[in-house]
Amino acid sequence: MSDWKTRLTLEHPCWNGYRELIRRLPDAHFPLPADLDRLLAPGQANAAGRPIRFRAACELPGVAYEKHIYQTGEVSTRENSWHDLFNALVWCRFPELKAAMNAVHYRHLAEQQSGRRGPRRDALTLLDESGVIVTTTRQGLLDALRARDWRAAFLDHRQDWLDAGLMVCGHAILEKFQSPYRSMTAHALLVLLDDNAYLADLDIRLAGGIANGSRLDTPADLSPLPLMGVPGWWTEGPQDAVFYADSKVFRPPRRI
Repeated sequence: MSDWKTRLTLEHPCWNGYRELIRRLPDAHFPLPADLDRLLAPGQANAAGRPIRFRAACELPGVAYEKHIYQTGEVSTRENSWHDLFNALVWCRFPELKAAMNAVHYRHLAEQQSGRRGPRRDALTLLDESGVIVTTTRQGLLDALRARDWRAAFLDHRQDWLDAGLMVCGHAILEKFQSPYRSMTAHALLVLLDDNAYLADLDIRLAGGIANGSRLDTPADLSPLPLMGVPGWWTEGPQDAVFYADSKVFRPPRRI
C-alpha cells in the first residue's frame, strides 16, 4: 500500500482538520500503530487519565474494545484497515470528544442489565461512525436543517454556509470519502455559536456536553445531513434547484 495516499482527494473540504495529519504520515507504507502514535498530542489521555496509544489488534485478541480503551488507553487497530486508520485520525483531531464517548460507553457497559445498548449509546455510536458537527451563529440555518427543508438550508441560507463550520467526526464517513457518492448522508450534531470564539475550545465543550448528557442523549438529537448538498462538497456538477429537487437524495421529513 505504498500509494495509499493517492486514494484520498485531500483538497476536498471533508479533510479539513485531517489534511495535515495525513501529510505527516509516511508515504512508503500504510500507517502502523507507531506512526499513528506520533500524531497524538503530548500528554493525550482518556477520561481515566491513561495515555492514549494505538496497538496492533493482533496483539489484543479477544479484548472488549471500549472497555480496553478505558482501562488501558490502548486503541485496538487492525493492520491495513482504512476504517481503523480514520478512527485513529479522529482520536487525533477530537481527543476530548473521543475520550468522553469512550467513558460513556464504558460506564453504560458496566451498568447495563441486558445486551441492548440503549438510546444514549445508540446516539454516540451514530456520531462516532457517521457523525459531523455543524457550527454556526445563524439560527435560521440550523432550523432549516432540523426541519429537513433542504431548499431553505442549501439555497435560501447559502450565504450562511460561508462562515459556518462543518467538521467530520465519524470515521466511517471519512472512509466513504475514498469513493464519494451523491446520496452520502451523515448524522449531524448542530451547534449554535454565541460567537466564533467558541470554536477555539469546541472539542472540550462538546466533550463536556457528551459526558453530562446535555449535548447528546438519543439518536433524535442528531439531524440527517445529505453531505453533497453542502455548498462546495459536490464537485461533479452544479448545486442548483434541479440538483436539490432530487428527493432520493434530499428526502423530505417523514409524515407521522
